[in-house]
Amino acid sequence: MAPSFPGSGLAKGLAVTLRTMTRKTVTQQYPEAQPELPPRTRGVIGLFEENCTVCMLCARECPDWCIYIDSHKETVPAAVPGGRERSRNVLDRFAIDFALCMYCGICVEVCPFDALFWSPEFEYSETDIRDLTHERDRLREWMWTVPAPPALDPAAEEPKELGAARKTVEKLATAAQREREQGAGE
Repeated sequence: MAPSFPGSGLAKGLAVTLRTMTRKTVTQQYPEAQPELPPRTRGVIGLFEENCTVCMLCARECPDWCIYIDSHKETVPAAVPGGRERSRNVLDRFAIDFALCMYCGICVEVCPFDALFWSPEFEYSETDIRDLTHERDRLREWMWTVPAPPALDPAAEEPKELGAARKTVEKLATAAQREREQGAGE
């Protein structure tokens, strides 16, 4: 063992400090500088409520039991005369307790109707742990931050959700245009 003189440990520590002080830092100052995230980052789970059929698969498969779903049944009248009435589930509550969630993604993978997606949002901390149970309104807000999936084929059709949303917007724009024309003609 090499003989050591008093204070040699302090001298070594100061040498390491001086070496690292002259190098460029790799630390990012997070609140001021936002990190550049990979395109398909897993941050938080977003809910596309229109696709949810209340099948409860996500809640049943969740290993933490952190998904809470409440629903009721409604009777839908027959589509054609002489047909029979049908019943359908209507979503009343969809909440995820992110204090319990371990972000495994099983709920996203098991959803047969593509109602759950990974959003890149990661800034959803709360001061009280009880506030980490986010209801469907908050989950719906995060849905709009979900990046579009890459096309599997350059000649592939656009997703049906985008087509349905585009048709709805066009109908609303056409109706508004008609109202303006009728208002100007009177």
